[in-house]
Amino acid sequence: MTTSAFAPAKLNLFLHVGPVRRDGFHPVCSLMAFADLGDRLSAAPAQAFGLQVVGPHAAGAPADEGNLVMRAARALFARAGVEAPGLRLTLDKQLPVAAGLGGGSSDAAAAMKLLREQMALDIGDETLEEIAAALGSDVPVCLRGVSTLGEGRGEVLRPGPGLPPLHAVLLDPGVGSSTPAVYRAYDEMGAPGAADRPAMPAAFATVEEVAGLLERTRNDLEAPAVALEPRIGEALETLRGQPETLFARMSGSGSSCFAICADAAGAASLAVRLAGARACRLA
Repeated sequence: MTTSAFAPAKLNLFLHVGPVRRDGFHPVCSLMAFADLGDRLSAAPAQAFGLQVVGPHAAGAPADEGNLVMRAARALFARAGVEAPGLRLTLDKQLPVAAGLGGGSSDAAAAMKLLREQMALDIGDETLEEIAAALGSDVPVCLRGVSTLGEGRGEVLRPGPGLPPLHAVLLDPGVGSSTPAVYRAYDEMGAPGAADRPAMPAAFATVEEVAGLLERTRNDLEAPAVALEPRIGEALETLRGQPETLFARMSGSGSSCFAICADAAGAASLAVRLAGARACRLA
């Protein structure tokens, strides 16, 4: 029997970044939301455990132990004290790689949840988060898959404010963005940001209130990412120039950009007009 799990795209609605700490990490404060667009991971019986990658962005994702899905699976098996099962994992890669959407982290989180269920492993949610934290800063939040505020180096998580239905458009500028390179460029700029937490209500009543918060916040990595790859800046200019756009920003360290729209009709209309754009709903 084949089973599957969805790996949603993660968006940083804002991303405040402070100067690098002595431990080599940058402190951050970020409000993250998840889209109803993403990759899908499935598992089917096979003679040996392995991974294959398919889909429009398969070329950017390895199908061996270099893939975070395989590292997550191996870590889960080790923690549970079990051998790798006879399963073939298939990753349908719908999200671009190096796009600031947490695709690899979300894939890893989906893999752990899928394998825990498929193999009936006695692994609780807290233990799963411990495994996730050792894999990368974004993997624990991807296990949650809901609006979350992340602080520290991204590992300090708390529930985000309640969000109204958020209709958005994701725009892929057609180029990847290297997170280490963006952080180096940010440091070379003097790391002008700070990991400050903005005042937020317990819940937002309207899309316009969310857009108002975003206008008062930042993505401190946007300027260095645009300096390294001007096509990100072109994508942002395109989104910001559209009548349906209430607010537009780059996600994470890039390269994907998003626009918040007033409603589903506006997002659909905008996505149809722009090459490389897809409408989605955020939660």
